[in-house]
Amino acid sequence: MKPRIQPVEAPYSENVQKDFETIMPKGMPPLAIFRTVAHNPRVLHRMISGGLLDKGSISIADRELVILRVCALTGAEYEWGVHVAGFAAKAGFNPEQISNTCEGVINSSFWSGEQQLLIRLVDELHSTSNVSENLWSELSDAYQPDQLIELVMLAGLYHAVSFVVNACHIEKEPFAPSFPGDRS
Repeated sequence: MKPRIQPVEAPYSENVQKDFETIMPKGMPPLAIFRTVAHNPRVLHRMISGGLLDKGSISIADRELVILRVCALTGAEYEWGVHVAGFAAKAGFNPEQISNTCEGVINSSFWSGEQQLLIRLVDELHSTSNVSENLWSELSDAYQPDQLIELVMLAGLYHAVSFVVNACHIEKEPFAPSFPGDRS
């Protein structure tokens, strides 16, 4: 699929370059999503400033599970692949778990009880834009209020990211894997 908006190319404006340096590891060129959003430097700056990839109140495994599941449910193969390539190993996920994030029915034997709660959270938010009382009660037993806020915001943020990558037809990064099986 051809990108609807071509990513900007270097040289970048001073502000855009600063934002790229903030979000990207040293020596790595900016991702296509950031170069696409850079057509609007204000939005790029807000996106990078408002991101949740820092060391927050939740573990990297919890963060990445939420992101992978959101991206799988929204069909955001670009973002799913970037997170698999960049964070899945750091989160401790094995290939079966990574693949399972894309399946309609999750294999509960792959996930801890808390991880299953997170998958249910993402699934409910995706399908209803809400969380049932039963699930909220279970989540409240496992997570503190600051973590619950971060988890819900993370799911919402990656819905927005998914909308951008899907609507703009951002091309996959060369290093990023595709969805497993016939999903891509």
